[in-house]
Amino acid sequence: MRVVIDTNVLVSSLRSRRGASFRLMQAFGSTQIEPVISPPLCLEYEAVLRRPGLLPGFTTEDIDDFLDYFLSECIECHIHFLWRPHLPDPQDDLVLELALAGGAPFIVTHNVRHFPGVNDLGIRAVTPAEFLRILFPR
Repeated sequence: MRVVIDTNVLVSSLRSRRGASFRLMQAFGSTQIEPVISPPLCLEYEAVLRRPGLLPGFTTEDIDDFLDYFLSECIECHIHFLWRPHLPDPQDDLVLELALAGGAPFIVTHNVRHFPGVNDLGIRAVTPAEFLRILFPR
């Protein structure tokens, strides 16, 4: 299943090993999840994860290693059609455009409310916990 991972999920997965974001990152590498990435979202990941003080205890090398692993599990997608402005925040439009271009029916984010109306485009914005329940129903 193709999915777009919002930056806040990556940050959360590195800040705590107790939450759904961390469990989701552990599931990567399985054949069930195909994260899609675009060059602009990759740059956003790098810029945010390298912010001083955001991830105490992580060195630049640790962040680089994490990004190298995560990006190696992603399918690169180039966006050829812009849907802007569709959402209130242009950074969220970047995520929505990637989901549309990459054929990802899910955007995994902690900020579901930032993606109003995406259901009309065939995309569901879900939290990491919701996405894990979809992937691994009991």
